[in-house]
Amino acid sequence: MKPRILIIEDEAIVAMELRFVLEDLGYEVVDTVADAQSARNVVLETSVDLALVDIHLSDGPTGVDLGRELANEQNVTVLYMTANPGMVRDGVAGTIGVLTKPACEYAVQTAVDYALRRRKGEPATAAPAELRLFA
Repeated sequence: MKPRILIIEDEAIVAMELRFVLEDLGYEVVDTVADAQSARNVVLETSVDLALVDIHLSDGPTGVDLGRELANEQNVTVLYMTANPGMVRDGVAGTIGVLTKPACEYAVQTAVDYALRRRKGEPATAAPAELRLFA
């Protein structure tokens, strides 16, 4: 079964590009949403293995709390993808880490692979240099 990924990103072009990259890599993108409530609705309606979460969404800087909620209450593996990594400088409990945007396709691929391997409890390959892991 293909890993199921939710993209939470308010910039439509970024979300579309990320979706194409992930689908080309063989992942199933369950949806792309631009705000926290839409993300919550998707997670309640379907299973999600990994959420790629931007920090600033269409409803404001709600991504940090949303990521924490998805990870700790909904058992979703969370990777932040943001141009503002300083907003999660101290880490976010339950989440994997942060990938600074813009990120190249290879960085996205290796960060997603790393996160999904951790989710399954498999030995993970080395995290890409662009992915700052939380403790």
